[in-house]
Amino acid sequence: MRIVADTNVCVGAGQCVLTDPKVFDQSEDDGTVIVLNEHPDDLEKARVAVNICPSGALSLVEE
Repeated sequence: MRIVADTNVCVGAGQCVLTDPKVFDQSEDDGTVIVLNEHPDDLEKARVAVNICPSGALSLVEE
């Protein structure tokens, strides 16, 4: 599984960073999501981050 982020729809709420700061960060410029690790070890945290993202900017893609 791979995490995909659409920064065009990201609102910079930061819920993903709070869920897993080892995988997500936020841009200093506009607060949009930065994926630090597209292939996280903890898929459960990744699923939580995808589900709580208020803008739907995150998704998990099967590879």
